[in-house]
Amino acid sequence: MQVAQGARPDLAALVTAVFSASEGAAEGAVVGGLVRDLLATTPAADIRVFCATEAGETLGGVIFTRLDFPEDPHRVLLLSPMAVARQGQGVGLALLRHALAALRAEGWDVALTYGDPAFYGRAGFARITETQARAPLPLSMPQGWLGRSLDAGAMPALRGQSRCVAALDRAELW
Repeated sequence: MQVAQGARPDLAALVTAVFSASEGAAEGAVVGGLVRDLLATTPAADIRVFCATEAGETLGGVIFTRLDFPEDPHRVLLLSPMAVARQGQGVGLALLRHALAALRAEGWDVALTYGDPAFYGRAGFARITETQARAPLPLSMPQGWLGRSLDAGAMPALRGQSRCVAALDRAELW
C-alpha cells in the first residue's frame, strides 16, 4: 500500500460507496457531494488530501481543511471526511498516521475532527469540549468532537469562534 498527498479522480465515488454501505444511500450521497464541493471550491492553501492506493486502486482517502480561529495563533485543520474501502485491515490508521505526520512537517499545530472516538482515538485524538475548541456550527453529537496536537504536547485550548471552509459551512453536516 502507498499513501500520497493529492486527490484521486475516484475519491468522491469511494466516499459515496463507503458511506452508503455504512450509513445508507442518502448519507452516502451527502458525503460524496461534500467531497466534490471541497475539491472544487476550497482554495489550495486551505485543503490537504491524502489517499491510500494499491495496484492503482484507491483504498481510502482523508481530507483536511483549514479551520480558522481568528483570535488564536495556532494553525488548525479539520479532518472531514475520511473513508476506507477495506476496513479492519489497518489501511485507515496507516493513512491517518501518514497524513498527520505530513501535516506536522508542514507546520500545522492542531487537527480536529467530528467522528468516532474509538477509531480516531487510535491515532491520538481525544474528546474535547467546545470550551477547548469551538465548532463553527452547533454540534448535533458533541461526544464526537475530537482533537489532538500535532506535536508532542497536549491539545491546546483554542481561543474564540472558529470558521470552516465554505463547503463545510452547512448546519446539516454538524
